[in-house]
Amino acid sequence: MKLILKETIESLGVIGSEVTVANGYARNYLLPQNKAAIDTPANRKMLKQKKAKLDLQIIKEKGLAEEMAKKLEGVVCKISAKISKEDHLYGSVSSRDIVDALASQDIKVEKKMVLLSEPIKNIGIYKIPIRVYKEVEPEITVEIVPESK
Repeated sequence: MKLILKETIESLGVIGSEVTVANGYARNYLLPQNKAAIDTPANRKMLKQKKAKLDLQIIKEKGLAEEMAKKLEGVVCKISAKISKEDHLYGSVSSRDIVDALASQDIKVEKKMVLLSEPIKNIGIYKIPIRVYKEVEPEITVEIVPESK
């Protein structure tokens, strides 16, 4: 089904783009949530009228994202964890732990923004990318240290 996006959806595209999705995804999610409109001549005409406004919004979003990326670049996040005698963590450090550690430094990010391929299970220093906006992914340094007793 051909749709026009009313808002940016990371897996599909940015506001105003025309996309083709499965019928069920359109009927059950995008249309009821008012995230997209059916691609008709009337909707296309309406989109052309709103295109300038949408372009300004995209530029604004990207500008805010780049500003946040500068703020995130070079951030060091220390997380203390319990370790075994072999320097392995009891459990692991996940995206949620990184979000909480950043929140303690007054940096607000969402869990889905942290691009952690798998949970961290050893102490050490890791470079973790944070997706702020499409193609804007600054890296932060996450340092896993043993918990002091």
